[in-house]
Amino acid sequence: MGQATPFRSVALIVEDDAMQREMLSLLLEESGYHVIQCASGEDARHVLEMAAGTLCFLMTDVQLPGRTDGVEVARIAKERNPRLDVVVTSGRPLTQPLPDGAKFWAKPWAPLDVLREAEAAQLS
Repeated sequence: MGQATPFRSVALIVEDDAMQREMLSLLLEESGYHVIQCASGEDARHVLEMAAGTLCFLMTDVQLPGRTDGVEVARIAKERNPRLDVVVTSGRPLTQPLPDGAKFWAKPWAPLDVLREAEAAQLS
């Protein structure tokens, strides 16, 4: 008889800066998350079309390459999974409205803030 694999919460990180994306992924993986990484809004859109219901945490930068920015990623994510914990982040002031329930964090944010938010997402 095989061993059951414990359930791991799934996070989606959408960030075009490879170092930040990797740092966030490592931080969340060490907290027990399975992490899906995307470097563009279009890649994130595809993941959301396929697996939005399995996610419990999404963190996206506003500025992304391509036509889909982070605010649009947040909108799509909330449409597909209204309970999803969504954090949108940017080094610039936010000029667009976020979907209901999404949070905005100005860069730089602290890794401890990410851990706290991710832990709260796992509990909800």
